Amino acid sequence: MKNKRLKQELPGKHRDAWEPFTIVIPVHNEENYLGKTLSALQNSFDAIGHQGEIIVVNDDSKDATSDVARRYGVEPINVKLRNIGAVRNSGAKACKTPWLFFLDADTLLPPKTLAAALDQLAKGAAGGGASVEMDPKEKISIVKWGLFYAIKIAWQSIGQWAAGCFMFCRKEIFDHFGGFDEDYFAAEELFFSKSVAKYGRFTVLREPVLTSARKLEVYSTPELLRFVTMPIMRPGALLKSRLGLEILYDDEKSR
Repeated sequence: MKNKRLKQELPGKHRDAWEPFTIVIPVHNEENYLGKTLSALQNSFDAIGHQGEIIVVNDDSKDATSDVARRYGVEPINVKLRNIGAVRNSGAKACKTPWLFFLDADTLLPPKTLAAALDQLAKGAAGGGASVEMDPKEKISIVKWGLFYAIKIAWQSIGQWAAGCFMFCRKEIFDHFGGFDEDYFAAEELFFSKSVAKYGRFTVLREPVLTSARKLEVYSTPELLRFVTMPIMRPGALLKSRLGLEILYDDEKSR
């Protein structure tokens, strides 16, 4: 009865037109987060009454990430790439469904947000993303929160680009533009958003995903500001090299 009542409250207006879908999760040393994400995903599938496929791409993890995936019934694809776009591409190659999603290992996808995304695709959208909320385990300074919301407004409200922690599109469109450009080590969600938008409507959902605030917690305000401004000051160096991208690739600090 509870699930039936929940389904009635979800967007789901175009449920009859929902297609099969796959969610790709790139991981590197994510044993502390992946289990919660996979559990939340299964709960969302059950709540909306539409089962999706999950692909976990394990990028050279040294911890128990693979064991966590198997515990939730997902056999990971193992790669050694250390390039987030390339890792996502590896998962997309294994996708056999019409609709394709990308979700980070530390991000929870609520049933209402998943249903809204499926509705948008059913209505003909080429792809999109969602609003992002953060779940801090520790107290975050006002300055850091201000930085987060400033980026969120500039990126999603003004730019209308998807956040990297949650993206979706039609698989045929993704294949047509060739997926993520593997020459780049960052801002892959920007290129994804612009590429998908060339083929149709790109939408950023009001319904949010909930991601961890671990980057805000462990990095100082100057470090965060440096990372945010690097695309402006040194775009080539930032995007085509891991140099200066410790916030994205130094998993030891933010585990």
